[in-house]
Amino acid sequence: MRRYVFNVRSSVGVWGVTGTDVGVGEVLLPHHRVTATRGTAPTPVAVAARQLEEYLAGARREFDVTFAPTRATSFQRDVWGALCDIPYGEVRTYADVATAIDRPRAMRAVGNANHANPWPIIVPCHRVVAVKGIGGYGGGATVKRYLLALEGIEYS
Repeated sequence: MRRYVFNVRSSVGVWGVTGTDVGVGEVLLPHHRVTATRGTAPTPVAVAARQLEEYLAGARREFDVTFAPTRATSFQRDVWGALCDIPYGEVRTYADVATAIDRPRAMRAVGNANHANPWPIIVPCHRVVAVKGIGGYGGGATVKRYLLALEGIEYS
């Protein structure tokens, strides 16, 4: 099955939504610079791209997409599930997420699971911050601040 790439533009760069008829495989951060695939996107990719465009325009707060199967540990899946429970416009610390999955001392592992998240924004790893500061983000601090500001959260 051929992987399709749909690009979504934002003021911080071009995001890529990849996938097949089965589901969305990844959301690629702006620094990945992928070329869009020609032709008609499979429905799961088109739906996710449209929802991502709406989110970036400030017109969407939640996502309803079909994810393609991905390799992940049960810990990563637990973390990603906890991320989906963080409401739009709110943040949690790495410690908060670790506590939410009953692993209160696993803050660093939560950060690693965030970094492995194949669906940034849709699975909102940008809503996780450090106790003192913004914390890391695969797309960089500027992109993370942009996403948080889009949700009404200002971080210096």
